[in-house]
Amino acid sequence: MIQTNGIDHIVLHVRDVPRAKKFYTEVLGMIPYRENDRQVFLHAGQQGVALFKKEGDTPLTTGNDLNHLALNVATGTYETLKAELERHGVTVSGRPGDDHCIYFHDPDGHRLQLIFRA
Repeated sequence: MIQTNGIDHIVLHVRDVPRAKKFYTEVLGMIPYRENDRQVFLHAGQQGVALFKKEGDTPLTTGNDLNHLALNVATGTYETLKAELERHGVTVSGRPGDDHCIYFHDPDGHRLQLIFRA
């Protein structure tokens, strides 16, 4: 049996790599570690997120698309995280009364979730 140590990275298709990189670095604090004009790999804690340029007019999602990407955050409350996202022009959605997570979309429409523990 193969023993895995965790997830190394996930890949999200994006239309505009520089725009997506700016969002993931400036809004979510991820750190780039490898990139070229078609892709960028970012550290998200011990895991990675890779943003790959999607060419043409085909939809970004397929029948096997990702429902959402959930990210752990070390600190914050619903109110502070919502305010920070809105400061960057991000519209927050979520379930009222859910005080440990917040939902929103990146510039390419990928649904993201921040999970914070008290």
